[in-house]
Parts: sequence; C-alpha cells; structure tokens
Amino acid sequence: MQSNNPVFRRSEEFNRPGANAYGTQTYADPSTWGTGAAGQEQEFGRTPVATGGPMTIDSVVQKTGISLGVVIVFAALTWMLTPNLDDANVDIGPLIGAVTIGSLGAFVLSMVNSFKRNISPALVLAFCALEGVALGGLSKLFDAQFGDGIVTQAVIGTFAAFAGTLAAYKVLNIKVGNKFRTFVTAAVFGMVALSVLELVLGMFGSEFGLFGFGAMGLLFAVAGLVLGVFMLIMDFDFVEQGVANRIPERESWRAAFAMTVSLVWIYTNLLRILAIFNQD
Repeated sequence: MQSNNPVFRRSEEFNRPGANAYGTQTYADPSTWGTGAAGQEQEFGRTPVATGGPMTIDSVVQKTGISLGVVIVFAALTWMLTPNLDDANVDIGPLIGAVTIGSLGAFVLSMVNSFKRNISPALVLAFCALEGVALGGLSKLFDAQFGDGIVTQAVIGTFAAFAGTLAAYKVLNIKVGNKFRTFVTAAVFGMVALSVLELVLGMFGSEFGLFGFGAMGLLFAVAGLVLGVFMLIMDFDFVEQGVANRIPERESWRAAFAMTVSLVWIYTNLLRILAIFNQD
C-alpha cells in the first residue's frame, strides 16, 4: 500500500507491491514461492522478513519510550542549565539561543528523517535531543510569562490527547483512507509553509499574528492541535498495518519518530492555547 505520508512513504517494506489495506499479502506467482528453511513455516505469497525479526507493538512501544525519554531528558537539562528567569535583569540570550538552535536543528533532522529511505536510529535520537533542547527553552519562557502550572497542564493534556486518540482509534475502529492521508499531509505542509512565511514577515516588521496571543493565534493553534490528533491517527494506522505486514523491526524507529513528531506538535499547540487563555 502506498502511503501519502512522507515519513512512511520512504519505507520500502510498508509500501511494497501486493499489500492491501491491512498489510496482508495477495497470492503471488507460484514460481516465486519458497520452501524456507527446514522446520520453518512460510505463508503463501508473503515476502520473508529481514533478519532481526518483524516489527511488533512491543518494539514500537520500546522505541517510542526511548525517543520520548531523550526529549524529556534534554528538555529538563535545558531548563536547569539556562538562566533563572525570576530575576528581571537576567540575560535571556542563552535561552533564546537554545530555542533557536534546537528548533532549527530539529527541523533539519525532521526533514532528513522524513525523506530518508533507510531509517537511522542515531538520527532519530539526535532529532529528539535537539527537539528536547527547543522544548525545554520554550517551556521555560512560557512558564516565566504565564505561570500557573501551564507547562504541567500542557504535558498532561498531550498524553491525555494521545490516550484519547488511541482509545477512539481502537473503539471506533477508525479506518484511514487515501483521501484522509492526502488531506493531513497537505495540511501539515501548509501549516509549515505558513509558519515559515510568518517568521520571514516578522523579520521585516510585518506578520499575520499566527504566533500571537489574539484571535488569529488561537485559531491557528486550535487548527494545529486538531491536525496533531489526525497525525496520531495516521501513526497508529502505520503501526497496525506494519505489524500485520511483518515489516522489519528497524521500522519501529520510523514509527517512534513519527509519534514523537505528532506529540511534540500537539504539546506546542496546546501550550499556546493554554497561554492565550491564561494571559492577563
């Protein structure tokens, strides 16, 4: 099955010909069937799994846990090692620098990981580290400006959104079609393009207010939050189909990367929404 998501489209195993909507394989030409090793069963028409075993739910959970752990550790280190913002005369330059470097580095590595054909665990973890630096600095800035446990609320809300989306996906038996994938992918690139345009305009003293704390900023953040939930649904679909299709275990890192991106996307938009409602 061919995915429209640039992250999953680079997976040869996920997109190999002959897989239907649930990753099962159609019957192949009998001349291509193999007997396998002695004592080893082989299903008709199924391509042998690469050495190392197939991807499983457990392997995805483990890799996602590691990825999120790296994000949290580097976010905490950035928070602790940057200047305390309680002092009105403190220099926030190092904190702004951490957010800028982390954000730019994470963005570059997210593009590399999204379009890289063979997923690299090292690059995924490097992305997580840089993302953690950016989130740690950004969260500290929001906490200093808005307080009231806004960061804790955003973290709890993010994991609540993850749990709620997963429950809805399983209970409602949500099916992901090509139109949904196309819409979500186009919306993601559209929001990224608007964000870049907003940053460029901001450098020249002109902006739309997409990152502001007014009505336009709230609308953009809510749209981003909804889109993040849709991204999670696509992530769950990839994992479900990948496990059914017995793709190689290394693809667990691709799933972990995708879910980390989705959760970070949800967290940042939720943080902005809470800030807008908590402002004086």
